[in-house]
Amino acid sequence: MIAYIIRRALYAVPLLIGVNILTFVLFFIVNSPDDMARLQLGQKHVTEQAITNWKQQHGYDLPLLWNDQAQSGQQLTETIFYQKSVGLFWFHFGISDSGRNISADIRERAWPSLAVALPSLAVGLWVDIAFALLMVLFRNTYLEFGGLVICVILMSVSSLFYIIGGQFIIAKLMCLVPISGYEEGFAAIKFLLLPVAIGVFAGIGSGVRWYRTLFLEEASKDYVRTARAKGLTETQVLFRHVLKNAMIPILTGVVVVLPTLFMGSLIMESFFSIPGLGSYTIDAINNQDFAIVRAMVFLGSVLYVFGLLLTDISYTLVDPRVRLS
Repeated sequence: MIAYIIRRALYAVPLLIGVNILTFVLFFIVNSPDDMARLQLGQKHVTEQAITNWKQQHGYDLPLLWNDQAQSGQQLTETIFYQKSVGLFWFHFGISDSGRNISADIRERAWPSLAVALPSLAVGLWVDIAFALLMVLFRNTYLEFGGLVICVILMSVSSLFYIIGGQFIIAKLMCLVPISGYEEGFAAIKFLLLPVAIGVFAGIGSGVRWYRTLFLEEASKDYVRTARAKGLTETQVLFRHVLKNAMIPILTGVVVVLPTLFMGSLIMESFFSIPGLGSYTIDAINNQDFAIVRAMVFLGSVLYVFGLLLTDISYTLVDPRVRLS
């Protein structure tokens, strides 16, 4: 099992190196420092001296990969690649183009993102699995058919409709929670209730249908028929056998949303004015702060690879065959 985990962890190294190199190519070769300067200073009537000054102020005036004018080891270290990309591996994100400490901003804004994403994931997962099991329990009945129709309707509606509708009905008309905003500590609960509820409700349609498909596939297998033949009730079959054996695809589905726990929801945080990493990324894109965007792209990749590693480790807990591989 330990060898399996180590092997999986080593697979992440070339992936992150590739992501870092690709990010560097996109931000510094496809989109050169001169292009960044023109976007920041304005496309029209920008002098070469202004571009040179902007590049010097932000550390973009160095060679990309190799500095011929430097000596010995500084030929590698006095380059844009070393100073802007290599440090990402140690989570040294540096200073943004607007002069802010990116690492400090990420540490500060990660908590509001987690405050929204963790309850949404936990409650949404519980609700989706519960409703999916109920639909499997009452399969081939009008209850299942009605549930499927409702799921399709919920899937067909944009999440923006739920956000705007929830803000208008629950926050403005009923005045149950604030429309937007955020406060530190326990005072944040009143600001998080509505976005968490909307996040859970918006995902019910697709989540329930997907888990229902998993459970129906398991319910048709031979071991389930054997369990029924031994006299187990349908409820016992679903919770003792079907749910347990469907954990691998469930874990695989959960890992897809793991990066959003830290990265935040771009749309949700923007509409509810939550100072998380999602709104942080949106603001950086709007302000054309390339340093922040580059850092968030790499951080998202790291979190996704880490999520895949956690999934592989979880497989060893629910599937004994993986421990022997």
